[in-house]
Order: sequence, then structure tokens, then C-alpha cells
Amino acid sequence: MSKTNSPTVNLDDLCARIDAAQVYGLARRTPTEYAPKLSKALGRDIWFKREDLQDVFSFKIRGAANRISGLNDDERARGVVAASAGNHAQGVAAAARHYDTQAIIFMPITTPPIKVAAVEAMGAATRLTGDNYDEACAAAIAHANATGAVFVHPFDEPEVIAGQGTVGKEILEQMPRTPSAVYVCTGGGGLVSGIGAYFDRHAPQTQVIAVEPAGAQTLGAALKAGGPIALDNVDGFADGVAVRTFGALTYQICTQVVDQHMSVTNDEICAAVRDIFEATRTVVEPAGAVGLAGAIKHIRSGDAPDGDLVVTISGANVNFDRIGHMVDRAEFGAGEEMLFAATIPEQAGAFLNFVRALGQRAVTEFNYRFADSAEAHVLVGLKTRDLTDRAQVITDMAAQNINVTDLSHDRLAKRHLRHMVGGRGDNQPEAVYRFEFPERPGALTQFLETLDARWNISLFHYSNHGAAEGHVLCGFHVADDDIGALEAQLGGTGYPMARETDNPAYGFFLRG
Repeated sequence: MSKTNSPTVNLDDLCARIDAAQVYGLARRTPTEYAPKLSKALGRDIWFKREDLQDVFSFKIRGAANRISGLNDDERARGVVAASAGNHAQGVAAAARHYDTQAIIFMPITTPPIKVAAVEAMGAATRLTGDNYDEACAAAIAHANATGAVFVHPFDEPEVIAGQGTVGKEILEQMPRTPSAVYVCTGGGGLVSGIGAYFDRHAPQTQVIAVEPAGAQTLGAALKAGGPIALDNVDGFADGVAVRTFGALTYQICTQVVDQHMSVTNDEICAAVRDIFEATRTVVEPAGAVGLAGAIKHIRSGDAPDGDLVVTISGANVNFDRIGHMVDRAEFGAGEEMLFAATIPEQAGAFLNFVRALGQRAVTEFNYRFADSAEAHVLVGLKTRDLTDRAQVITDMAAQNINVTDLSHDRLAKRHLRHMVGGRGDNQPEAVYRFEFPERPGALTQFLETLDARWNISLFHYSNHGAAEGHVLCGFHVADDDIGALEAQLGGTGYPMARETDNPAYGFFLRG
């Protein structure tokens, strides 16, 4: 992205606010640490800005502390209100307790109980409402308007941005030399705005790079539209940065101070979580690893500048039940595991030929069931050294006349198919769809009640890994001329969906 010279926000004023920010009554000066092992592996000097070491495990305490420290006596008597599913909630609760004011935090119904308990342990009251941040935020604003409580926005107001900007100030104070680039995890834009503004005025030669999850690119959407625009669907995997709309104020700042915008996949994020663990022995939440995932992606593509690269490690509020899923996906993100479908003749000796073609590679999973007298389809998980080795697997298979389809980036295959191989449907016409259900009681009932009873459910698989959304694969017996009516009703459920009937993985293993 290219910066604009439009003076929409006074950056000198914002930097003065950063210099004067009242954050250290609550926030720590976290270290900027060199990562020697990772630096050697990547051929770049990588530095971690360790915001996971804050008492609430996130940089969000900085913005909340600075905003609430500036309340007058009348405002403190009215109390504060906020909306958040995690890190901002804990920051506001801690700051409200420190400055002796009452806090009410509106949280989505899907918020894990451990996060609700953490907020309540700091003395704040919680209100669970809505299926996502936007619905909780609307309720919080309505409560503030009705009661006179002060609404503390998680990213889109000057004092919050100034508090987050102290991260950038500390990086420049702590680094032995000016870094070439800083990669910043980006959701609503408060952190990247604050860091970017400070670097723009004090280290303009440093590239400020905003990194977003591929399924939650609010800044990317805003840049394309020429201003903040709501996303139709938001992937909540990296929930700490999964917002629907970029901030209006943060957008104005970012167009002045951010040099590049990029996105990373969930698998790349999980691989970065593992890299952080191996460097620090800390398990960060997915949002906390987004910056490093971006730096690694740039290094591997040749787009990272030479010199020191700083990444923000933004949070360690990870649910324990998500760790296994992240471990599983990390190897895909690092190119160290491959999931593929192979088609071999259903005849004597074919299976031995296939195993020989695998060579000495370690197999992580193997799924097969007889389905046809002419061809057999095998689903295989394989350990690989890197992304180049994946291509070599396909080459080796082709040399043995074995056709391979790489499913390593196929969400249906990774989330559902690997747990379902072995059962095929009958010969009735079938349509298959992938959904995201809010992880709350009654979601499935609501889904089924929306549908006309004339469509029989022919396939159903659900998985959840501690996120706010559960992933569902659902098949229906439906004639081709009735698909339009079915999809109209499915759209009425309000759940994000994607048609998967033509997905090759479905065709190989599940289609009748």
C-alpha cells in the first residue's frame, strides 16, 4: 500500500500523546528480545516484542490504562463499559479496578468461560449477549447511552491508540539499532496505528507492515473500498484480531503511516505459534503470532527487507482446548505435513507399488475403504521437510503413474474428511455445504428449524477446537432443480456457508 500525504490526523499531536501516555501504573515495559535460533533458521535477525508478558498477557492493557487514567471524577463515578471477547475486556477490567471505577463488560455468548471468569476475577461485571463482537458492542454502546457510563473503545479513539503506541516507543528505545521493518498483528488497527505513527516521526526508514488473518482482512477490505467497510464473514480463528470493520480513525492514521499490508493463513499462524513456543516456551494465542507469521511469509517469498525485523507478540490468552488443534495445523503451515488423495488401480500389487513410491517418508495417517472395482482412492498424511518436498512427493508419485491431488490447503479435507473416510452415500442426488455455527446451545436446533422438512440430511460432521465457531459439513438429498430453493432456505439461517459439492475431496471419498 502507498502512504497518503493527506493531513487527516495530526501525527505530531498523536506522538506527543504517546510520549505522555499514562500506562506504566498498570502496564510493564516489556522486552524486545532477540530470537537466535529462529534468526539462524530464517537467515534474518528476528526480534520479539513480548507483549505476552503483560499481567493480562496482551498489549490491550496499555490502551485501557491510558484511556481510563484520564477520566475525571464525574466520569469515574458513572463507570465504564466495554465490549470484548477477551484481551480488551481484561485490560479495561484491570484499569477500572486500579482507578477505582466500576466496569461492565459486554461479551458474546460464545466467549469461553475461562475468559469470562478472568474478567470477573478483576472485579468487573459481565453481560453475555450476541453471537459475536459486533452484537456485544452494539449492546455495550446502548447501555452507555442509557446510563451515562463511559464507553471505552478497543481501538478507535485517540487515547487508546496513544496507549498502544507506547509499544513502538519502547521498541525504538530497546533496539540496538533501527530495525528495517516491524510486523504488527492487525485487527481494528489500534496497535498498528500507534506504532506506525511513532515510527513515522522517529524512524521513518523503518517499514511498518500490517499483518491480518486471511479470513479477517478488515484493513485489506478498507483499502480496496477507500474506507472502512464491514466484512460479510469473519473467520474467528485468530479471535483477538477478528473484527468485522476497521476503525474510522485508525484507517485515517494507517493510510499515512503503514507501508505494507499483507495476510496470512490459519496454518501459517499455527506454524508461527510453534516457532514462538520453541523460542520462548510460551504458548501464545493465534492473534499473538500473526505478526511473526507475516515476517516468515515475507522472508520465504523474498519480500522481507534486509536487516533487523521486529514482530509484535501480542497475546497469550489461549484456550487449552485449542492447543491440540494448533499443533495439528502448525505442520501444514510450515510445510512439514502434506495431506493428499491418491488414485491407484484396485488390483493386486498396486498398494505395494504405492507404498514403495512413498519411500522413507513418515506417514501420519492413512485412510482407505473399498468402493470401486476399478480404482481405489487413498487419503494420506505425510511428513515432509518443507514446501519444496511436497512438490517432490507429487513428482515421485507421477513417476509410478499414481495420480495425486494435494489437499494440504483444503479446509473440508483437514477439518472433516480425514475423520470421515470410509462411508459413501447412496445414489440419490446430493448437495454438500460447509457452515460455521456459533458455539452456543441451540445453534443446531435453530439451523434445523429453519429448513423445510422435505430435504433429508444425508451427511453431517461437526468439529470445534475451542473457537467461537463450530465447523459443520452437511449434505442434503436434493434434486438439481430444487437446489435454488434449498440454498435460499440455507441462506435464511444466517450462518456463513460455502457449497462443497464440487470439492474433489468430497468426490473421492464421500460421493455416492
